[in-house]
Amino acid sequence: MPPSHRPAPDALAAWHAYRALPLLIDAEVARDLEQDTGLSMADYDVLAAVTALASADTCIRVSLLAAQLHWAHSRLSRHLGRMERRGLVAREPCERDGRGDDVLLTSAGQAALDEATPAYLASVHRHFAALLSREQLAALTGIEATIAGRR
Repeated sequence: MPPSHRPAPDALAAWHAYRALPLLIDAEVARDLEQDTGLSMADYDVLAAVTALASADTCIRVSLLAAQLHWAHSRLSRHLGRMERRGLVAREPCERDGRGDDVLLTSAGQAALDEATPAYLASVHRHFAALLSREQLAALTGIEATIAGRR
């Protein structure tokens, strides 16, 4: 590889730190969430995404939800199946256009999300936000915006 394409040592150190962060933080938050609420991190992510996408004029199709979560369609379909069997979500024909299924929270799914959110936010605070300065938080937010803006 030409020298101009090699990351500088500080860039390589930043890359390794970036790769380690999700492993460290996600594991802690996921453990807390599972212990406190019985939901997996994936369950919580799906429930929160369905809530965020819900509107009176939009069907939440699996493809839309997969794009929101950055998951493969097949992974999400399998996970939704497990969540359906537990009564957390339902897939029903979309009444708005009749072309596909709408992913909906059940009352049990909404209750699970309502119960889990305070525990999730407390864990995020404890394992992430409370450990960083405002400047560090702003830097991370800016880094994500820069990289996401490249797409």
